[in-house]
Amino acid sequence: MRDLQESLTVSALPNLPITAASSPISPRFYDWLFECHGFWHNVALIVPNLLFILYLSFQAKKSFSKLTQGRSYVIIAYYACLWLASLLNLFWCSFQAWECTPGKELVWNLLSLFTTSGMLFLEVSLVAFLFQGNHVSGLEALTKTFVVSGLVIGLDLLLKAIYMFGFGIPLFIDSDDHTHPLKWNLWVIHRLVLTAVYGFILFMYHSKWRERLPARPAFYNYIAVMFSMNALALLACALTGSGAGFGFWLYGATIVCYHAFYLPLLYVTFLADFFQEEDLHLENVYYSEMKDAGFFDGDWE
Repeated sequence: MRDLQESLTVSALPNLPITAASSPISPRFYDWLFECHGFWHNVALIVPNLLFILYLSFQAKKSFSKLTQGRSYVIIAYYACLWLASLLNLFWCSFQAWECTPGKELVWNLLSLFTTSGMLFLEVSLVAFLFQGNHVSGLEALTKTFVVSGLVIGLDLLLKAIYMFGFGIPLFIDSDDHTHPLKWNLWVIHRLVLTAVYGFILFMYHSKWRERLPARPAFYNYIAVMFSMNALALLACALTGSGAGFGFWLYGATIVCYHAFYLPLLYVTFLADFFQEEDLHLENVYYSEMKDAGFFDGDWE
């Protein structure tokens, strides 16, 4: 009788549902965090952008006050564009898993297209600002800068849309390595143009035309960093297009660095100086008022 009970128990075991230990991490969250590019890739993208957004949020009230006092159309518009690009870039960094998710290819390509276009708009507009001279302000300068930037970005968007929707080339899905030669040829041309522009500006800083550019070390450092970044990306695209595995790794590294650090670099280069100069201007105003009131007359006796 006991043997019969044991045999019935054993035969019934395969039909019983097997309950696994509940995992503290849901499968969807695990795939988002660890799959596709990996944990450290996601951390390197999300953390710097999240910290930058938090910094902008903490400084928002103070920055808005200074912008309304300064009444610079260029700075106000650029600050608004920076906020928009930062939020879009954080969204892009947070949904890296879409690149490797079946059925999300179109959404990922569109998100990447608008994110990179927004950041490229800031790049082009800053270069256009540099070419307008040392003292640029007012509605006319803003109009010229945004018209030039809008034309360049419109052409860039059109070309990339033709590649994606006309030729069916997934420009922003990099998991397939070098399987699309036309894709890497386009990226080579794209990086070559940017490298040439930044290289030309560097040349101007060391030529007789340097007086036409803003005499600020921060601008020179910005141009030098962007020239180096785009030169590395150009090399990476050329190597990847020729089938070199190291080129694909280098390309991924440049993409991470660009999306993680470009917007903070742009803020430090272009906007932080404006806010600091406003502080110095107010200090000079207070000093002049106190001097006119005779607060420092005793220092000369």
